[in-house]
Amino acid sequence: MPILRAIRRQVDRFKLRDREFRFLFDRDPGDALVALDCETTGLDPWVDEIVSIAAIKIRGNRICTSERLEILVQPTTELEDENVKVHRLRPIDLAGGLPMEEALRTLLRFVGSRTLVGYYLEFDVAMLDKYMLEFLGISLPNRCIEVSGLYYDKVVRRDRGRYIDLRFATIAEALDLPALSQHDAFNDALMAAMMYVKLTQGGPKERPLETFVERPPGLG
Repeated sequence: MPILRAIRRQVDRFKLRDREFRFLFDRDPGDALVALDCETTGLDPWVDEIVSIAAIKIRGNRICTSERLEILVQPTTELEDENVKVHRLRPIDLAGGLPMEEALRTLLRFVGSRTLVGYYLEFDVAMLDKYMLEFLGISLPNRCIEVSGLYYDKVVRRDRGRYIDLRFATIAEALDLPALSQHDAFNDALMAAMMYVKLTQGGPKERPLETFVERPPGLG
């Protein structure tokens, strides 16, 4: 797989339509990871659209909420009532949002070649890849870390015979994290960042939030 990934990166580097974004193929600078979440109009990457994006940098064991990106995106189709009930973004809220191409370019400049962190990150990347292919001719080349996979490796796998529950709320509760409102891009990116830091910087309940989040929710 590493060989295939390297070959694909070389092919995509050649296919890149806008040379401004050659930095996507630079070596990961290692100065930060980026927690990412997208809110969408549905669960089909090839039909549905992104309506909001949030990204937060993680530097070492510190979640830098001051280094974040929050973008509202103008949808090209009319929002359905059921979608609005989930992400709570009305057409009037998105009227001043960015066109998707501008939103994507803004996100890529923020992320650079850094590693991405998220929950169900494969879906978010698939959603972004639809636009990446349309505008730049390539897929997102960044390395990705799935927090539910980390949780499984560090908490579930060692307890054989245990029922495997990798739901977002279950992981948050097991790691003693606050119950922030879901289906909000910033909240979900922040939760994914907290999951990552707790899983990589100590035991699930060993460190209080204020030790690794700049401005932890509910703590000032």
